[in-house]
Amino acid sequence: MLKATLRSFLAHKGRLMLSALAIVLSVAFVAGSLIFSDTVTRTFDRLFASTSADVTVEPKQDLKSSVPTGAVQTVPAALADEVAKVDGVADTHADVSVQNIVVVDSHNKSVGPTTGAPTIATDWYLTRRSPVKLTSGHAPQGAGQALLDADTADKKHVRIGDTLTVQAQPGTFRVEIVGIATFTTTNPGAALVFLDPAVAAKELLGATGRATSISVDAAQGVTDAELKGRIGAAIGTGTYDLKTADEQAKSSAADLGGFLDVIKYVMLGFAGIATLVGVFLIVNTFSMLIAQRTRELGLLRALGADRRQVRRSVLTEAVLLGLVGSTLGLGAGVGLAFGLIKLMSAFGMNLKATEMVIGWGTPVAAYVVGVGVTFVAAYLPARRAATVSPMAALADAEIAGVGKPLRTRAIVGGVVGAVGAAALAGCAAASKTASAASLLGLGVVLTLIATVIAGPLLVRPVIRVLGGAFPALFGPVGRMSQRNALRNPRRTGATAAALMVGLALVGGMSVASASMSKSFDQQIDKTLGADFVVQNSNFLPFTREITDKVRGTEGVGLVVRQRFAPVAVRLPDGKRVTTTAAGYDAQVDEVAHVPYKGGDTAAALAAGSLGMDVTFAKDHKVRLGSVLPVEFQGGKRAEMKVGALTDQDSSGGFGTQGGLFFGIATVEKYVPGGQDSSLYVNRAPGTSADQLRSRLEKTLAPYPQVQVRDQADYKKLVHDQIAVLLYLVYALLGLAIVIAVLGVVNTLALSVVERTREIGLLRAIGLGRRQLRRMIRLESVVIAVFGAVLGLALGLVWGVCVQQVLALQGMKALAVPWGTIVAVVIGSAVVGIVAALLPALRASRMNVLAAIAHE
Repeated sequence: MLKATLRSFLAHKGRLMLSALAIVLSVAFVAGSLIFSDTVTRTFDRLFASTSADVTVEPKQDLKSSVPTGAVQTVPAALADEVAKVDGVADTHADVSVQNIVVVDSHNKSVGPTTGAPTIATDWYLTRRSPVKLTSGHAPQGAGQALLDADTADKKHVRIGDTLTVQAQPGTFRVEIVGIATFTTTNPGAALVFLDPAVAAKELLGATGRATSISVDAAQGVTDAELKGRIGAAIGTGTYDLKTADEQAKSSAADLGGFLDVIKYVMLGFAGIATLVGVFLIVNTFSMLIAQRTRELGLLRALGADRRQVRRSVLTEAVLLGLVGSTLGLGAGVGLAFGLIKLMSAFGMNLKATEMVIGWGTPVAAYVVGVGVTFVAAYLPARRAATVSPMAALADAEIAGVGKPLRTRAIVGGVVGAVGAAALAGCAAASKTASAASLLGLGVVLTLIATVIAGPLLVRPVIRVLGGAFPALFGPVGRMSQRNALRNPRRTGATAAALMVGLALVGGMSVASASMSKSFDQQIDKTLGADFVVQNSNFLPFTREITDKVRGTEGVGLVVRQRFAPVAVRLPDGKRVTTTAAGYDAQVDEVAHVPYKGGDTAAALAAGSLGMDVTFAKDHKVRLGSVLPVEFQGGKRAEMKVGALTDQDSSGGFGTQGGLFFGIATVEKYVPGGQDSSLYVNRAPGTSADQLRSRLEKTLAPYPQVQVRDQADYKKLVHDQIAVLLYLVYALLGLAIVIAVLGVVNTLALSVVERTREIGLLRAIGLGRRQLRRMIRLESVVIAVFGAVLGLALGLVWGVCVQQVLALQGMKALAVPWGTIVAVVIGSAVVGIVAALLPALRASRMNVLAAIAHE
């Protein structure tokens, strides 16, 4: 049996290669994502471990904000002298390092990275742990001199002697580049500017005698943990965070982890789609191969092979296919990881391909995915093959499911579909976001499974409609193509299912994104009353200098500042919620339309008061007039009265969770040194919007990071952000389509082999080669459009349910992008034509007599 299995596998290797491609793609994405993430993790672990001080003393990070505030927490520089007296300390240094800066060249072009990595200004202080070394020029000496890292200098064409402008929190200052520093470790993609330690604190923090952290070197024989304990005992741990080198490295790696997880999960999403669609392809391929080998299997049974041996033979072929596909996929994954590493280098993160990490878990995961998926997909066809009796097989009875009743599928699909539909209905009726999202996920999974199970039941009624015009348009050829698609509903359903999965995802996300865009448009129309909004292009806060420049621009009537602050609120129900609150000037009603359920803007912005979203308040038993303990960064606390409750559904809310907001004087009192995140600007009487925009843009020309936006610009910004998610979905669709095309090609190719004698007879009675090719193309088109119709119908239902979940967050508008839907259906017909090209060409080149004599 083993010998027969191997010969059978080699005899059909050409037919199996298309199935192997699906395995290769899924394994490649799994292996590539693991290799890339392991390589980046290992690289940065080494970087952080080698550059972290033995012990680092930092300001207490008791509250973390999801929204940048621009405030820089500091410690006294004199703390370094106090720490130096601790037994076991070899050396200390007061570090000055900030990321809330912008650096521009003489042409007002940003010198910082465009990939989201920070621009960091720090004091020039070389130690054995420094990630850079001076490679040209000299160290900065006094004010007005700086070093720049070599990667940034090369990309932005900055040379020694050039003058750069640094926009820091205390103010703007110019520096001459007097030297270039080159990374000796991995460049994380940031731009680094180094200043003389004697002036760094004044230029970057606005005051001498301050530092952002204290680096401590341990004396020989003293462990990091021991030294941390001694320093903590000497200076206390209530005001400062103390971290050993290992703890600092882990903290830095954790901050980077979110970025790595995004890349990893996106690639695993591609792997999941490839795997899911590949399952349909493999099931179909093995089902058709078994149908074509009916006589061969029957002979094996007649010669004494029992059912277990036949089943084992088919599953062995599947395992062999999985091993081949997994091996090729693992190799492709290495190539994919190499490409990602090179791509990261192009974006400024200089990883070394020679240091690529392939852990033991990567090949294990690759073979588990490849072999496991193939084995599971081939199990049902293998069981079906084992149930064929020797006599039925010798009579060449087909076992692929032709003519067999679909009652079991109807019952199972109906039950699963009913449960899935109930879950989606529950999602639409739910009043809590968490429960609605859970029901949505359950409903999506169950309705997808039900559609796959019951798909063959829909083949005959739907394809009769889709191909109804074929006989009239193409005559007998059209009629035969329609009947060929109807001949085996199981096969047609399985072939279309691969395309259906991708298009269901696209349909659902298209409805969701269109609804989000429309909802945001409505919210912007309702809430934004300002003529213009001045914001950083990446929503980071900007210096007060920009606020002053905007206020001084001719034609500006009113400027309302927005500033954020991380807070923790102790609520009446006993919960402590950490969130980000917003601060506004008193005239906020003139630039925004805020609907209130209780209180008003004046009450919310008064000293000692705050505003809150009414839904959040109800959930936590907060009432108008309640007094809440509020914690700010640095251990500052205040008792604040709830002066107003807003209707966040229509206003879009302020801040983040809870919609907390208060007067900007409160922010300045408890979070000094913060920066404005937005400026809402109204024009003065007698100034047109176009005039004011032109003047603002001229004023802000030296600040390329800041943009002037009106309502239309704001809407476009939101649409562009939503489009990023949609592009990812389209990329997933592209992958699903590639595999679906392979599935249609495989099905048609095997179908042509299966119908060899039939094709020969049709040719013998006068069917031309062109007519034969057209017949196969039409069959492919109707199968592809059938998959598109099922997928889009399912996706539209999913999209409407997603919108119902979004409605609980205030996004109540429903929009269906009919243009996208129509384009997808037309595209599916094109996919069908492309998939049929090779099988149709092969069929048309058959020798007529040899085809008639084929068995």
